Amino acid sequence: MANNFFRDPEILYGGSLLAGTDEAGRGPLAGDLYAAAVILDPNKPIQGLDDSKKLSAKRREALFVEICEGALAWNISIASVEEVDRINVLQASMLAMQRAVEALDPTPEFVAVDGNRLPNWNFASVALVKGDSRVAEISAASILAKVARDRHMQEMHEIYPKYGFDKHKGYPTKPHIEMLREFGSCRIHRQSYRPVQQADLFNS
Repeated sequence: MANNFFRDPEILYGGSLLAGTDEAGRGPLAGDLYAAAVILDPNKPIQGLDDSKKLSAKRREALFVEICEGALAWNISIASVEEVDRINVLQASMLAMQRAVEALDPTPEFVAVDGNRLPNWNFASVALVKGDSRVAEISAASILAKVARDRHMQEMHEIYPKYGFDKHKGYPTKPHIEMLREFGSCRIHRQSYRPVQQADLFNS
């Protein structure tokens, strides 16, 4: 991004209460889905914001602190494993982002959402494919969501160490699938996901 206050041409808003929101954790087989929303402060520019997937874990951690200390407002919310299973992962991601945005204080005047869908809300908003590399506010939200979820999965590793959540963060890697087949699923596995169902059948 050229600067921290780049405005995508699709954002028909030029004020200072633009929120960005993004989620982390749609693909994993285990763990809660996280979402974050951020309103940046134009008087406290943050250098180096980008799509969280393009940043190292160390850089994400450093930016996490800088965003939390410098943003006008930020919030991190979740949709639980149970909600993912009950309403499906797409709707759970919409719900988590809605919770994150609605918790912001001050209330945003416009919301930029990463992806091609909008949550069911009344905010003036736009969905932007690859928005986390196009809009600084979405980039900041993607970093908060990613770091928070990675921390959650590290905590889950302490409870369920045999699955290796500290390494794959719940994603369907070969080692994770092998552990699922050997031990079956645990409480934080998403029972609506086919690999989890197949592993439990294999393990029964």
